[in-house]
Amino acid sequence: MKILLNFHLGQDVRIAVPEGTLATLRERFPAVTFVGADDAETLARQAADAEVFYGFQFPSELVPKAPRLRWIQSASAGIEGNLSPPVVKRGILLTNGAGIASTGIAEHVLGVMLAFCRNLHVAGRLQREGRWDRPAVMAGSGTPIREFRGSGVAVLGLGPIGAAVAADSAALGATVRGLRRHPPAQAPPPYEAVVGPEGLPDLVGWAHFVVLAVPHTPETEGMIGERELGLMRRDAVLVNVARGSVVDEAALLDALRRGLIAGAGLDVFAEEPLAASSPLWALPNVILTPHVAGATPRYLERALELFIENLGRYLEGRPLRNLVDHGLGYPRSSDSV
Repeated sequence: MKILLNFHLGQDVRIAVPEGTLATLRERFPAVTFVGADDAETLARQAADAEVFYGFQFPSELVPKAPRLRWIQSASAGIEGNLSPPVVKRGILLTNGAGIASTGIAEHVLGVMLAFCRNLHVAGRLQREGRWDRPAVMAGSGTPIREFRGSGVAVLGLGPIGAAVAADSAALGATVRGLRRHPPAQAPPPYEAVVGPEGLPDLVGWAHFVVLAVPHTPETEGMIGERELGLMRRDAVLVNVARGSVVDEAALLDALRRGLIAGAGLDVFAEEPLAASSPLWALPNVILTPHVAGATPRYLERALELFIENLGRYLEGRPLRNLVDHGLGYPRSSDSV
């Protein structure tokens, strides 16, 4: 059996397959052939007889040219690029990296929320301008400095990322409510309440911070639009670490310009890279980051741990962790790292 590895994450992040990763896998599974592919030509050539792919994305155009491919282990929680029609048609197993980056993403979300509470985004602009202006920082861009403790945090999507955001927010004294597709009969700690999609309007109207951590599916496409933004508090902040397509970007831009909400912390966008011409760059009530919320020096280490466990299960014919339901677009089971 041959397993193919590739860690290119889009055109701007191209990580060579670490020799240490190959050595670890070869030592652990001596009967398996592991091959790294660090360029498109090698990837296409080696895919021809590969049974398993481990990396961020297996190109959909290569699926018909990889007749032996049976399983794709994505190193990312997002699987849009891997859940292609050829993969679905052939019933190729797809597992994702849900949970690998939950710690880093939760800390990123906390950092953004605290930055808005302390108006650090305002202070940053003043620093670049060389201005000492305490009243400006204290007043903020329409929202004065406030305390995070006692805030209401709405977490949309209660997978590993949402759960980590909820736990960290509650630990700092926030009241946390959540939304998931099928809410439990009783909200488990640290949630004060957990609602289904029908409870979204009341949830976004209650929160000081609305955190998007849902998977990208047809159901979540554009789930935050003009109506939802209009229901949010004027001192509320939207934080998106899910996917850009979950938000109606035009409606968000309008809400930010008109002060319908206090601000937004955006790590993902409808089109990436975000165009230099996008008005979002210049808005004073926005904190932008280039899809780096999940970045952590331990990412590949944790991804490898998950793959090793799943490969052992695969070879023994046992159920895989984080197995994506092709119809849902995310793992049905809560069994994730």
